[in-house]
Amino acid sequence: MEDQKKFEQLSGEFEVVQQSMQKHIESRQKLEAQLQENLIVEDEFKSVKDNAKVYKLTGPVLVPQSIDEAKSNVEKRLEFIRGQISTVEEEVASLQKQAEDKRDQLLALRAKLQAPPS
Repeated sequence: MEDQKKFEQLSGEFEVVQQSMQKHIESRQKLEAQLQENLIVEDEFKSVKDNAKVYKLTGPVLVPQSIDEAKSNVEKRLEFIRGQISTVEEEVASLQKQAEDKRDQLLALRAKLQAPPS
């Protein structure tokens, strides 16, 4: 019976790790979408002339902004997003390792539980 309780506990831990990993993967996908949006903006700035007017949406109002400031903001955003993606990827890798360890423990315990008594 003790092995059965351990199996249930490991199953619960494995489920928690899986859920956490899923949340991190979803977070990674959102960050990737933000990265792509900002890369498009960065690319658009390459075709903008130096004397063009650029506006920033602040709440419901468009506020004039210098091109250099806008480019700088996009570069900072890209740097931040890339850092976040890197952090999330490290966390996902760690969670994958934990999930593999829990799965291996579960498989070993299940085999022990299913083995005929000696």
